[in-house]
Amino acid sequence: MKFDLHCHTKEGSLDSKVSVKEFVHKFMALGFNGFMISDHNSYKGCRAWDKIKNDPRYKDFCVIRGVEYDTKDAGHILVIMPDDLYLPIMKIRGMRCSKLIKIVHIFGGILGPAHPFGVASSSAMGFKKMDMRLLKRFDFIEAFNTCESRSSNSKAALLAKECGLPTFAGSDSHVSEYIGMACTDISENIYCNNDLIAAVKNGVKIEAHGTEREETKKAKRKEHWIGILSFKLYNRGIGKLICPYRKIRHRKLLRPIVRPFIYKERRTRREQKSRESKQKKLSG
Repeated sequence: MKFDLHCHTKEGSLDSKVSVKEFVHKFMALGFNGFMISDHNSYKGCRAWDKIKNDPRYKDFCVIRGVEYDTKDAGHILVIMPDDLYLPIMKIRGMRCSKLIKIVHIFGGILGPAHPFGVASSSAMGFKKMDMRLLKRFDFIEAFNTCESRSSNSKAALLAKECGLPTFAGSDSHVSEYIGMACTDISENIYCNNDLIAAVKNGVKIEAHGTEREETKKAKRKEHWIGILSFKLYNRGIGKLICPYRKIRHRKLLRPIVRPFIYKERRTRREQKSRESKQKKLSG
């Protein structure tokens, strides 16, 4: 089956010019079986799809509901949760990558770095060379991104091979011109998020390929400048001002998620101590 696993909708991403409906119609015309909505820290595009998904015209078309989450220390991460599970914490950017991995896996989801060798401000390998142990905790790597250079994509594919992880391909479309320029071929039928999650976890054959967009020096300079400026403004300017508020919201939303696991861990430790003390008494 043919999928584009990285697209931004007008409904959910401020920098996109393409609506959910336009994506669906264009992908269907190109012979794709589906695509993934991966808006920036938002489920609005997914909600927009939920409103039109029962249209008979779309009965054989699959839309994967995802998020491109903006971490504090590893750039943009693609997150796919089980069907109909929308976690509010995914709408608040700024978690550390290690914490994001734990939360996604607790709920049975999968995740992987988007464009890992792209612009430093938004890419996992751009912040700093990531620890291989952390990289191997991902479930996949986006090895092809239409908006990246051939060199960046080659490095991403090599990284996926080194980590032994499946590869995804995404156009990273914000405009209609890039739709269909990236393709993830999956050897099994995928009809929903759960199917894709199972395919990744079960080692189903997945191949990533596509065509990089044509880049001019002027466009590259402009995008590089905009990326760096926006990163500095948000993370060193506005980000610092709202950081305390964001941390409070993170704690508030994480508490009900983490509490059961803390209690379980404490109970396990108590039981272990109890067993050890009994063994000491018996041996004594």
